[in-house]
Amino acid sequence: MPEGSFFLLGPRGTGKSTWLRRELPDALVVNLLDPAQHRELAARPERLAALVRGAAGVRDVVVDEVQRVPEVLSVVHALLQEPGAPRFVLTGSSARKLRRGGVDLLAGRATIRTMHPFMAGEWPQADLLTQLRLGMVPLVVNAADPMDTLRAYASLYLHQEVQAEGIVRNVGTFARFLEVVSFSHGGVLNISNIARETGAGRKMVEHFLTILDELLVAFQLPVFSRRAQRAVAAHPKFYLFDAGIYRALRPRGPLDRDDELDGAGLEGLVAQHLRAWAAYGPRDVTLHTWRTRSGVEVDFVGYGPDDFWALEVKHADVVRKSDLGGLMAFGEDYPEAQRILLYRGAESLSLSGVRCVSVERFLRALHPGRSLHEAVDVASRA
Repeated sequence: MPEGSFFLLGPRGTGKSTWLRRELPDALVVNLLDPAQHRELAARPERLAALVRGAAGVRDVVVDEVQRVPEVLSVVHALLQEPGAPRFVLTGSSARKLRRGGVDLLAGRATIRTMHPFMAGEWPQADLLTQLRLGMVPLVVNAADPMDTLRAYASLYLHQEVQAEGIVRNVGTFARFLEVVSFSHGGVLNISNIARETGAGRKMVEHFLTILDELLVAFQLPVFSRRAQRAVAAHPKFYLFDAGIYRALRPRGPLDRDDELDGAGLEGLVAQHLRAWAAYGPRDVTLHTWRTRSGVEVDFVGYGPDDFWALEVKHADVVRKSDLGGLMAFGEDYPEAQRILLYRGAESLSLSGVRCVSVERFLRALHPGRSLHEAVDVASRA
């Protein structure tokens, strides 16, 4: 936890408030999801200063869901300039209003941290199939009926959050967009196709994609292009933030098989783990994808001062020579990079310089305190 004030951002249900209650049990908590506190501070944001000053000696102040009344950030800014100011922890499940002034207002005085769904090591009793079907959102997996909670999260929370933000006039069109864009999970975004299937204009689809990003429920990975030796594609890859949310949003029919959905779901599950690992750990690593204009691709590339690796995910029990094509091409262009293939099999292999390990064991071994190389070593020995 940072020593100074910070924002803690993450989708609803990822455990921000629960974690803070455990870590800061004596903090003054201002919960803007509480109707009374929301109503009071929305009418008089300066009331926050009176609450803080009235709690003599308090060392930490938590403002939960701060995006609901972004005007309180001006009050926080003023309080932070006073001698002996407490540490402020400002949580949010939407970055939209914060990005429009709040974070900049506190620039230099509050850092930004993110909260993600569980990593496999935090939910050790769940096997890979359970992780794929339910996802890793704490609100869902800790529920009495996880599947029912997952459906409610996807159908109600997302729509309610959008309505609360007041950023979509036609909620029905946005609901249709959510279904259509779920087919792009783990794939390249084709905005023209999404617009056609949604029945909306290109600009509206671009607006909807921005909304998903600002609500922290989707992210995109840019194409790695440093010192490119061949022409690379320009369009990023798209992921919903959780494998379970993907399955809940993805329309299904009689011809849709579970193993087909699990392919994209598995890649997304690895993506969300890598994203959490990068956010929680001390390593300054950025995540990318890699794809040439001729169609050769690698799912993930990690790059940083101490990291350079390429990682491919295969929803298969055996490794075939053709599975190594993207990693082999990447190795030709970037021989410095470590290359890893994750698959559904149990054997740990080394094929043409590519380390092949069980995806389930790798996810369990992936820990913010370990490098990716160390996680692969642990998975190989398990």
